[in-house]
Amino acid sequence: MAASGTGFRAAWRCAPGWTAALLVSVPAASAAALLLPAAAAAAVDTVLDGGGAGTALLPLAGVLVLGLIAALVGELAGPAVTAALTARLRGQLAEHTVALGTGSRNPFPAGDVTGRLVGSAPDAARFVPSVIGTLGALVTSLGGIVALGLLDPWLAAAFLGGVVPGLLVVRAFMVRATHLFERYQEVQGRISARLADALGGVRTIRACGTRDREEARVLRPLPELSAVGHELWRAQRRAVAQVLVLAPVVEIAVLAVAGWALAEGRIPPGGMVAAAGYAALGLGFLEQLESLVGVAHARAGARRAGELLAVPPAAHGRLRELPAGRGELTFHDVSVRAGDRVLLSHVRLTVPAGTSLALVGASGAGKSLLAALPGRLRDPDEGEVRVDGTPVTALARGESARAVAYGFPDPVLLGSDVRDALGFGRPDAGAGDGTAIGRAAATARADGFVLGLPDGYATPVAELALSGGEMQRLGLARAIAQGARVLVLDDATSGLDMVTEHQVMEAVRHRLHGRTRILVAHRAAAAAQADRVAWLDNGRVRAVGTHAELWQDPDYRAVFAGGHP
Repeated sequence: MAASGTGFRAAWRCAPGWTAALLVSVPAASAAALLLPAAAAAAVDTVLDGGGAGTALLPLAGVLVLGLIAALVGELAGPAVTAALTARLRGQLAEHTVALGTGSRNPFPAGDVTGRLVGSAPDAARFVPSVIGTLGALVTSLGGIVALGLLDPWLAAAFLGGVVPGLLVVRAFMVRATHLFERYQEVQGRISARLADALGGVRTIRACGTRDREEARVLRPLPELSAVGHELWRAQRRAVAQVLVLAPVVEIAVLAVAGWALAEGRIPPGGMVAAAGYAALGLGFLEQLESLVGVAHARAGARRAGELLAVPPAAHGRLRELPAGRGELTFHDVSVRAGDRVLLSHVRLTVPAGTSLALVGASGAGKSLLAALPGRLRDPDEGEVRVDGTPVTALARGESARAVAYGFPDPVLLGSDVRDALGFGRPDAGAGDGTAIGRAAATARADGFVLGLPDGYATPVAELALSGGEMQRLGLARAIAQGARVLVLDDATSGLDMVTEHQVMEAVRHRLHGRTRILVAHRAAAAAQADRVAWLDNGRVRAVGTHAELWQDPDYRAVFAGGHP
């Protein structure tokens, strides 16, 4: 079984030349291997009959050269096809992972996804070369058996009588090895997931002094990984030992029958050489455990890659451009669940175009979850979200990103330099003078420290050494630069001091006047700057009004004091 993107059709599309070379070189190598015993037998008979050595050895040399060239081409083509398929499958997995997003739609932890992309993808990509190589070995072995039968039927009978147990050994090994490889990769994925979690919380680990405990947690599956690895080694060792015991017995039986046939005159003297060669070729398939291990490894990798690709991403509509409007945002009877838990329940909310709405509530009330719905970072289980009357699910892929932009508490800058990072998602944002990027940076109060960088907006992202608040302002500038109708700020100023936050929010309010804004607010001052406030309580909208109106309720005041309504 091959995952999407690793089969023969995919190999031909992404590396046609190398795939063709592999498809030609492997049969050519098999043909050379099958011709070699016959050429050696002919040379022996020619010499014994008094012929010249040169005449006898010339065909043999030609077969040897053919085999050498075919083997060399195969050695080059196999890794080239694997590399091309690895790149293709990794691209598919990365694109699919991004399409799945970070919500409940993707059931795999980040570290496990990384393991599938980094480890399982190249394993699965070896499927085509491994299968072609294994088929080549099988054809060579079958050709050797047929050649034995043509030389003398009793030779083939002697060979088959001894090789059947070997085929059973190989089949049992393949089944066991595939299962063990899957378990091995699954445990590797668990370790990767734990390591990713630890790296994400490294500051907390250092602050709490729990490094040793966290190391133990990350490495806890290591004994299981070792046990599976040892079991795989034992399975291979048993199979190899059984084949090594069986192979000489089969060869001796074939040679004994060949000697009997020679004594009776049924085969010429060179037939003994040919019989020995063809017996070795026939046993070659049993001795190809490395190739079989490669096929088992590829099957296991393909299954793990296929599991991720089988998770359906969010469906997108065909509307390539949002109809004209000013950004009215409507949550129409929206509910979100996680298993049996109700995270948002029948939320009905309208944000008039050009106004700002603050989402307020205790921790776990559903503020960030509700804010994630307009841009489809998470889809509701019931109801729908509309922008200017159009359901966001009706928009084509990418169009929702042009309709809704986000500022996050921990932004990650993607791009080569600062200008590229701030224009990420909008390639034309930096074109011309008086750029949208410059205006966005000024609104986010980021232009001052950006211009103070060694190369200003051309400073490489990898060389940035910024505070958390400066990174947040760059993330906010990137969101503003998108020019979307709806701007969602999910705790996007939490790292700023109160003075800077007030300056930023004032600039956003004045310079983005007329643009719809959603603010996840944890400070009373931030909520007070919004036109209206939606107060969330246990996944429901408890009240909607101005901050001053809601402030009369002591339970609302307790939200900002850290109390619980």
